[in-house]
Amino acid sequence: RTFVDYSTMGKGSNVQKAQAARERNQKKAGKSDEERKAAAAKAKADSAAYMCGLCRQTFMVNARPPVLYLHVTSKHEAGTDPATCFPVLKDYDPNDPKGEKKAAAEKEKAALKAKKKKAAAGGGLDDLLSAGLVAGKKKGKK
Repeated sequence: RTFVDYSTMGKGSNVQKAQAARERNQKKAGKSDEERKAAAAKAKADSAAYMCGLCRQTFMVNARPPVLYLHVTSKHEAGTDPATCFPVLKDYDPNDPKGEKKAAAEKEKAALKAKKKKAAAGGGLDDLLSAGLVAGKKKGKK
């Protein structure tokens, strides 16, 4: 006897036609009321993702800090703290909009800290030699 696996066999042509028609009709029907409400709520939340604390102007969710900072400098009087308008701008540096300088400074600081830690651990051949230990004798030809 041979075993035939029917689970991998294709479906009959009428079943395929009915399934294709069902999918086509579902696409024509569009979104349900629940899906429409959810999409509208998401769009509303995204459109008011950032709101200026002073003038209440809203900005989309994809607004970057330089755009928000430009709003502060152009719409409000000089000397206005950007963080009062948008909390996101608390540590924002307009001279370094992408944060590259800050990241480089942090990396340098971490490297310096690691170097100090290594020096404090007493590592180094010079320290051992100055403590009275001598390097191993080299064998030479006699």
